[in-house]
Amino acid sequence: MSQPTLFRRRLFPLAIALLLVLLAPPLRAQIRESALSDGEADEIRQARYFPGDCVLLFVKFDDLRLKEIQDLYAKPLRPGREQDTRELLGQFTSIADELSDNLDDYGPRHADLRKALPKILDAADRWSSALKSVPDDEAYAIARKLALESIRDLREGATELAAEQATWFKAHPPPKDEKDGRAPPIDIPR
Repeated sequence: MSQPTLFRRRLFPLAIALLLVLLAPPLRAQIRESALSDGEADEIRQARYFPGDCVLLFVKFDDLRLKEIQDLYAKPLRPGREQDTRELLGQFTSIADELSDNLDDYGPRHADLRKALPKILDAADRWSSALKSVPDDEAYAIARKLALESIRDLREGATELAAEQATWFKAHPPPKDEKDGRAPPIDIPR
């Protein structure tokens, strides 16, 4: 057997298999389950053309998760409360990260978020103090720490974006939509 034939028959399939094994973890990491329910994801899709409405939906969904956490501790202790808290904190963090990603996406496109950003900053302060008031427990200590870091990052990003938006829209006033006073919908590239 010649050298090229040996490579094609034995080593090439082995090289392909090795490549697939090496790429499998990154591919699995990209396919993550969303913390949003199907209904919530549909609401986000419908609001996507109006960035201010879209980002406020993320605030609404995080408020719901936080209310569920607070309800867990307003009632008498029940088995599994700590695990439920950890899961809700994970969902909260995921939604807050998605909100940050959306702000990062809308910012450079100069989507008008001036009305939504103060609400996001107020929500971040509210969330931070509410999460700090949940009793300490080893079962969800790391999840709470990640949630608080996510809130801090969100607050920093929203504060920077608010300053950028104030400067941009002072120099480039947006046209107003006649019907409801909102900025016109943005064009989302597909």
